[in-house]
Amino acid sequence: MITVSAPGKLMLMGEHAVVFGEPCMVTAVDQRLYVTAQKTDDGKITVDAPQSKETKFVDATVAKFFATKGITIKDRGVSLSIRSDFTSQVGFGSSSAVSVATLKALSLVFDVSISDREIFDSAYQVTIDIQGVGSGFDIAAATFGGTLFFKKGGEETIPLSNEIPLVVGYTGVKADTPTLVKMVAAKREKYPEKVDKIFAAIGKLVLQGKEALFVKDWEKLGKLMNFDQEYLRDLGVSSEKLEALISAAKEAGAWGAKLSGAGGGDCMIALVPEQKRQTVEQAIESVNGKVMHVHTHAQGVTVEP
Repeated sequence: MITVSAPGKLMLMGEHAVVFGEPCMVTAVDQRLYVTAQKTDDGKITVDAPQSKETKFVDATVAKFFATKGITIKDRGVSLSIRSDFTSQVGFGSSSAVSVATLKALSLVFDVSISDREIFDSAYQVTIDIQGVGSGFDIAAATFGGTLFFKKGGEETIPLSNEIPLVVGYTGVKADTPTLVKMVAAKREKYPEKVDKIFAAIGKLVLQGKEALFVKDWEKLGKLMNFDQEYLRDLGVSSEKLEALISAAKEAGAWGAKLSGAGGGDCMIALVPEQKRQTVEQAIESVNGKVMHVHTHAQGVTVEP
C-alpha cells in the first residue's frame, strides 16, 4: 500500500490568455489531495472517492497509465482510495491533483519508472481528452509544486522563489471552467483583434509580475494584479460576487486583488501587507466571502510517509 499526495493551486496572473500561448504564474498551495493505492489479485479496478460525485478523471488516468506502460489485464488489479483537504467546489484544481497523484501512486504500486515530466504529459492529455480545452498550468503546479512561470502544455516551466503574502477568499460559487474557457474562445473568434490585444496585454503583465515577484516588490505586483483583473473583467469572466470580494479587500488595504482561475466564481486572491491581513480577511467575510487559510509555494507530488 502506498499513499501519494499532490497540492492544489492558485493562479496568480495570466488566466485565459495562457490557453492561447501567453505565459502565466501559478503557485501550489498546501491544501492537498491524497491517493492511496494497493495492488490486488482479483484483476479489478476499484475506486473509493467519498468526497467526489464522479471519478472520470481517475478512471481516465488509470486507463492512460495502463495503456502507456503496457500493463496487461491480468496484472491490473488495484484498489484506489481518494481523500482531499479541499473539495472540488473550491477551485483549487482537484481534477489535476487527482490525476497527478494517481499516476505517481500507480507507478510505485506497479514498480514502473515514471518521471515528473511524464506525469505532467499524461495528466495533461487526460484533461484534454475529457474537457477538450486547457493549458496545463494546474497540472504543472500539482506535479512540480512551488511557484511557476508557465506556458501552455509545459512549453516553458520556470520555478520562481518566495512564498507570497496572499489572502484567499472563496465566493461560495462553483465555477464551470471548461464552459468559461470555451466562452472566451468564442468571444475571441467573434472579436479576434480585440481579444488578442487583451491576451497580449495580460502576457506583458505576467512578465512584469515575474520580475516583481523575484525581488519581492509586493506593491508593484499588487498593482499588476489590479490591471490583470481589469482585463479579465473586459473578457466577461468576473462576477458580481467576485467583484464584491475584490473591492472589499482593496478598500481594506490590499496592495492588489483579482479573481484566481477561470472566473465566474471560485476564489479571489488579495496581496496584502502582513499588518493588514486580519483587516482584509474581515472585509472579505463582511461581504459573505469565506477566507481560505492556505500557504503558497507548496511541495509538488510526493510520497506520504
